[in-house]
Amino acid sequence: MLLAGLVGALAGTASAGFLISLEWVTAWRTTHPWALALLPLGGLLVGLAYHYFGNRVVKGNNLILDEIHRPSDTIPLRLVPLVLGGTLLTHLLGGSAGREGTAVQMGGALADQLARWLPRRERRLLLIAGMSAGFASVFGTPLAGAVFGLEVYLLGAVRYEAILPSFLAAVLADAVTRAWGVGHTHYPTLAALPLTAAGLGAAVLAGGLFGLAARGFAALTHAISKLFSRLAYPPLRPVVGGALVAGAMWAVGTMRYAGLGVPVIVEAFQHQLGAQDFALKLLLTALTLGAGFKGGEVTPLFFIGAALGSALAGVLPLPVALLAGMGFVGVFAGAANTPLACLLMGLELFGVQAGVYLALACVVAYLFSGHTGIYGSQVVGQAKHPLFGRLAGRRLGR
Repeated sequence: MLLAGLVGALAGTASAGFLISLEWVTAWRTTHPWALALLPLGGLLVGLAYHYFGNRVVKGNNLILDEIHRPSDTIPLRLVPLVLGGTLLTHLLGGSAGREGTAVQMGGALADQLARWLPRRERRLLLIAGMSAGFASVFGTPLAGAVFGLEVYLLGAVRYEAILPSFLAAVLADAVTRAWGVGHTHYPTLAALPLTAAGLGAAVLAGGLFGLAARGFAALTHAISKLFSRLAYPPLRPVVGGALVAGAMWAVGTMRYAGLGVPVIVEAFQHQLGAQDFALKLLLTALTLGAGFKGGEVTPLFFIGAALGSALAGVLPLPVALLAGMGFVGVFAGAANTPLACLLMGLELFGVQAGVYLALACVVAYLFSGHTGIYGSQVVGQAKHPLFGRLAGRRLGR
């Protein structure tokens, strides 16, 4: 408990500094759109840094998952400045990426510095607590963060031996981040909606579409990463990717798909968006991350889901804000295979009044995403359907 509390304090402080820095670079990029032309140069700097100083930590979140499943060696502390610097540079120059990967990796790396002399089982628990602390502090959702750490590393199963350190680290990390004066995005509270057959049927249909979108994003990101791996010299991969992302953004004539895209997420709750918003964000994020830029997938997945849900308001008999909220958590649930954490996130961010609809979106999206995901080192603990029981123990990356 003492170590988990310390992990929460360290992760919360690290996330506070990261979020303040991220806010600054986002504001600077917004007022200097010409910086997008420097994205290939930023990619070169990120590629060189990881090639010469971070060869072991280039796997990011998957490195932490690997250490939980098959402990081998302490996660190097240099992961923290590498992923922090790489993420800030990506956002500074207009790449389409998120922030959860950075916070989770910093939390895991900091936790592992305290666990180097612990037995293997206790080290696993502290790594899970570090992931929970990073997730909770970067989004301001301590309950979702705690369950995310328990749920993410083993698809279809939850290991409750880590529940106390995960909750303790997540709650303290969130409290410490807020104590530093760092706030989080406020989303509208969703109004209560009667449970009708038409409404529930529409929610199931929307959940299926959210799951397919999550599956498409994960598959496309992995395919792009595999394609770029053909470039023999790794630092060139984000250079080429940066040129493609910059060219695509210049072609569409807007920067609304750069960085986190939080203003567009908020907009999705206010009125119906066009289908091009979620599609372009999906493509640009998959290209940015697949080429080797740093950041995370989760906030772009919020964008993709909220924009897709908002667009579906034109064909489904549900309010636009409700569909945007369902997509917000549903696409992430399918891509990360964490339906319980995403349901809790929805309740923390949008209130409990629409809980049934949020739950349907998360569960159905989780089922429709199949045995794919954004974390290739996730292990199938329990297949999503008995017909696929032979998948148990398999990594998603294989």
